[in-house]
This record gives sequence, structure tokens and C-alpha cells, in this order.
Amino acid sequence: MGFVKVVKNKAYFKRYEVKFRRRREGKTDFYARKRLVVQDKNKYNTPKYRLIVRFSNRDICCQIAYSKIEGDHIVSAAYSHELPKYGIAVGLTNYAAAYCTGLLLARRLLHKFGMDHVYEGQVEVTGDEFNVESVDGQPGAFSCYLDAGLARTSTGNKVFGALKGAVDGGLSIPHSLKRFPGYDAESKEFNADMHRRHILGMNVADYMSYLMEEDEEAYKKQFSRFIKNGVTPDAVEEMYKKAHAAIRANPVHEKKPQKDVTKKRWVCPSSASLAAVTWAEYLDRINGGVKIHPCTWNQKTFCRLEQTSHFRLE
Repeated sequence: MGFVKVVKNKAYFKRYEVKFRRRREGKTDFYARKRLVVQDKNKYNTPKYRLIVRFSNRDICCQIAYSKIEGDHIVSAAYSHELPKYGIAVGLTNYAAAYCTGLLLARRLLHKFGMDHVYEGQVEVTGDEFNVESVDGQPGAFSCYLDAGLARTSTGNKVFGALKGAVDGGLSIPHSLKRFPGYDAESKEFNADMHRRHILGMNVADYMSYLMEEDEEAYKKQFSRFIKNGVTPDAVEEMYKKAHAAIRANPVHEKKPQKDVTKKRWVCPSSASLAAVTWAEYLDRINGGVKIHPCTWNQKTFCRLEQTSHFRLE
């Protein structure tokens, strides 16, 4: 075997600088975060708002936040687990649910600042391009930037469903049509009707109908929650339309009543009982009331005491 130069020697490891914790955990793209957080100096103390969209296995989280030295401050937030309140009981992580969550966040934020009647957004879902413009004599449109995190920002990603919902809800967010479902990269044309079908969940309804005809067992297995809640392929579109109207009617977050909690102090039973009695009383108790004179203690007694606390003297 030939000579191999040691590259990662002691000097290398002594000078090794670890990356940021959230980079090591694979949670934050600091290259993107720096550009989303840094504000122009001529804007002084004006916050730079971000539309944060994150997906988990069962939920969608949408937040409006801005950064400070001590950390991010959340201005408003909406979650897809709130959608059952508006009539959407199933499919809480699909494209249509992402749109509804973004719409809920936008309407909730504008209601918080008293701008919900000034900026109505796109009331009728068309799937086509829509941009919010400031109204003369009124506060300017609320502007923010999409923070997609580590999501793969390919055409049709559900992150852009939340973006479209927020834009239609009345927020000003820079974007293009190239990442929405319905855009063809080869012809460079955008099919707004296809995007509309995704927003209203009609692509899911089509697959439900297809699976129902081809393999009923697979349909019952894959759409068991739809069947349980009585959601049929024909009812999907109307369900989302009603949800959009309900979100616009009342986007306010309802606080849960605070429960009175009785604080309990959990103590190990053995330690509690030992603390309440003396050593002589403890020995008296474990021997069933039989008094043991200290002079009669022997090695056998202590061995049994270590093994169990319920021994009897022979």
C-alpha cells in the first residue's frame, strides 16, 4: 500500500468551524433567508414581511412574519387544521387546502389592520393572473415576499397554492405564472382553467371518479375519510366554493377558553413515606410491629433490608 497523505489531521479539526445549528439540522436555507430578511438602508426601520409556508404530513402552516435581532415576530398565522370550521373536513394538505389556508391568512391579516374592506382581492376564483394595487387615499397594499423554505419550487408545487390564495385574498406578493399548475414551459402558455380546477379540487374529484370505476377496493382504502364524511366527487367543487365564502365572511381566529388547571406535585410514594417517619419507626413498620433492639441487628437483617422492605424476622 502506497503512502497516503493525511488531509484531515489534528490541525484541520482544531480549526474546523461548524455551520449554523438549523443548517446542520437541515431546517433553514440561510442563503435564501439572508436575502429575505435584509432590508434596504433607505427604508430605515420598516419591517420586511415574509409569507412563510410550511407543509407537514397532516397540516399546512402559513405565517406573516418579520425578523428582528432576537428572532422572528409573527404578525398573523393560519393553519389548515382550522379548515373544518369552514366546511372542509378532509384533504387538508392538498393544493386546494393550501389555497384556502393562504386565503384565510390574507383575510385574517387585513381584518386585523382594518383593511379588509379596502382590499377585497379576487372574489371569484378564475385561476388567472391577479395583482393587488394600492388604492388612492387609503393605506397602501400590504406587501410581503414568499418564503418557501426548503421546498422544491417546481411548477405545480403546493407552496404556490398558498401564494395564490394569499394574493387572491388581497396581499401584494411579487410572483409570476410560471410555477402555477397549467403553465407549459415548451409553449410558454398558461392555462388558467387548469389552475382553477386545482384550486377547487376538481383534479382530486376526477381521480376519485376514475378510481371508483377502475378499482373500488383501492377507492375505499385511499378515500376512506372522504367516504366517512360523505364527500362525493360531485360535491368537491361546491365544498371549496362554500369554504371560500365562509372564510371571507369570518376569518377571525377564535381563542380557546383558558382551562383552570389544578397544580399537582408528584412525589415518589416510597420517598414520601420515608420522609415522614424516623429510621426506627420505619424498621418497626416493616417488621409488622415487632420491635428489634439495635443490639440484635446482624448481617442477615441488613441483607434482607436491602432485598425487600417487607421482610419478617424468623
